[in-house]
Amino acid sequence: MKKGVMRPGHVQIRVLDMDEAVKHYVDLLGLIEMDRDDQGRVYLKGWTEVDKFSVVLREADEAGMDFMGFKCLSEEVVDSLRAELVAFGCEVEDIPAGDLKDCGRRVRFVAPTGHAFELFATKEQTGKWGVGNHNPEAWPRGLKGMQATRFDHCLLYGPNLDRTLELFRDVLGFDLAEQVMTPDGKRVGQFLTVSMKAHDVAFIDHPEPGKFHHASFFLETWNDVLKAADLISMTDTSIDIGPTRHGLTHGQTIYFFDPSGNRNEVFCGGDYHYPDHEPVTWDAGELGKAIFYHDRQLNERFLSVLT
Repeated sequence: MKKGVMRPGHVQIRVLDMDEAVKHYVDLLGLIEMDRDDQGRVYLKGWTEVDKFSVVLREADEAGMDFMGFKCLSEEVVDSLRAELVAFGCEVEDIPAGDLKDCGRRVRFVAPTGHAFELFATKEQTGKWGVGNHNPEAWPRGLKGMQATRFDHCLLYGPNLDRTLELFRDVLGFDLAEQVMTPDGKRVGQFLTVSMKAHDVAFIDHPEPGKFHHASFFLETWNDVLKAADLISMTDTSIDIGPTRHGLTHGQTIYFFDPSGNRNEVFCGGDYHYPDHEPVTWDAGELGKAIFYHDRQLNERFLSVLT
């Protein structure tokens, strides 16, 4: 049952060198720098996103993800879900408006996988970059690099997937769109959606809590993914795998690393999900084909490199 969570709202990523990171996310990925704050954080967005920012970069000594935020329909929804999170047993932290620039208050909680998430309802809306909302053109001139359209999802590694599914499904209103199951019935991968998308957040079972696998950004066409691959080579960017297709979600994809070692994905296509769809199930023995549909073999770096 939908609870008023709309979509992924933002992700804050730790980077080791801000200048290198901005060059990567702006010049290569094609995000637009929107602002900076007195903490030195940099705020970015994809050109189709209406909110002011969806990616926040923070310089730190260790790479990884600080938190992922989801936008809710209203402040009343945030209040209601806050109470449900407390009842579920989550530790909840109230973060005042303005802590993130031009963003309202946020309710932060830690999932059983060890990852920090936030709920919020208010953020300044700047509209689609370069085209606006009145008689808009097809796309803006002046985009750079891969021309990423939006922040789409995160894939996260940690323990306690069953309890995390209960949290996202029963409290936050997500659906289980796809899953990976072992022969003895253990769920070792779960792809969760709060929309019609293939997934808005995904989790892989891993003994160490709170690990970040990748942040993903949407492109429009397969040709855009191929162009992204060209740009990765042109810039000598560290590539992980692709271009290829997933079996899971059927998205067409390429993975690469930012200068700090955080993995990025750009992809196009993918399945859609309605609430009456049964979860798609993959056997763990078919994981190679599920992740890399063409090669049908797992890349060890894809499984083991986390931040």
